[in-house]
Amino acid sequence: MILTLLSSAGDFTQFSDLGLSKDIFTIGGFSLKWYSMAYLAGILIGYWYLLKLIAQPGAPMSRRHADDFVLYATLGIILGGRLGYVFFYQPEILQNPLDVLKLWEGGMSLHGGALGVIIAIWWFTRRNSLSFLRVCDYVACVIPFGLLFGRLANFVNGELWGRVTDVPWAIIFPTGGPEPRHPSQLYEAGLEGLLMFAILWFLFWKTDARYKPGLLVGTAALDYGLSRFVVEFFRQPDAHLTEFAQNTGLTMGQWLTVPMILVGLFLVITALRRPRAGKEMVTE
Repeated sequence: MILTLLSSAGDFTQFSDLGLSKDIFTIGGFSLKWYSMAYLAGILIGYWYLLKLIAQPGAPMSRRHADDFVLYATLGIILGGRLGYVFFYQPEILQNPLDVLKLWEGGMSLHGGALGVIIAIWWFTRRNSLSFLRVCDYVACVIPFGLLFGRLANFVNGELWGRVTDVPWAIIFPTGGPEPRHPSQLYEAGLEGLLMFAILWFLFWKTDARYKPGLLVGTAALDYGLSRFVVEFFRQPDAHLTEFAQNTGLTMGQWLTVPMILVGLFLVITALRRPRAGKEMVTE
């Protein structure tokens, strides 16, 4: 199979022909990277959309709360994402603890980032006497922006590519060897970003889901968990985790999504049974 792919590799798109670069621009020794902009765009656009959501009747927090929450969320994303990558994927980094701080070298975990945001929401709502579940629902609606931009940045960087394949849209990535591979980053951008946003948009704006605490965040957890579980069949496991996938039958990414799927199911089921929340808006 691989030999066949190699013999016809010229029929597939070469990543280098797409004209993509990791850097937006470089001035002297400074380079602004698309990956950094993906995080910034996800946070800023997510904040803008959150303001739209809390402007509707029944919001669980005020504009003041939303302004304060941006800092909590940003810290949760960065710290959780980095520590999640270190503990879940490359614990050997801990042999040189200072390397944990080298964010510019890459290495962020979406599972870790999600956990970091959840902890940030818990701390934030506890300090402000707000409903944890209802705030989670609203924050869940803005998460697809970050997921979409992050996966597109992965593609632009030519990283986290998929398994070897002969599908017509396969791409030959410079760091992926001579074989054509699934552009799994784009699959994830579509499922975790666009699809999740569409589902949550419909539930928020066209139904009374926002008055059922836990329904929106549970739906988001289900969408991400199921999407990531499926895409992992097309995504190449990290080189240092290939043996782990062979020994367990599932990749690390799939194992990490199992709790998300179970929690998502629990939240959706309990939300549908839970009494409808009041429509009063927090205005303080």
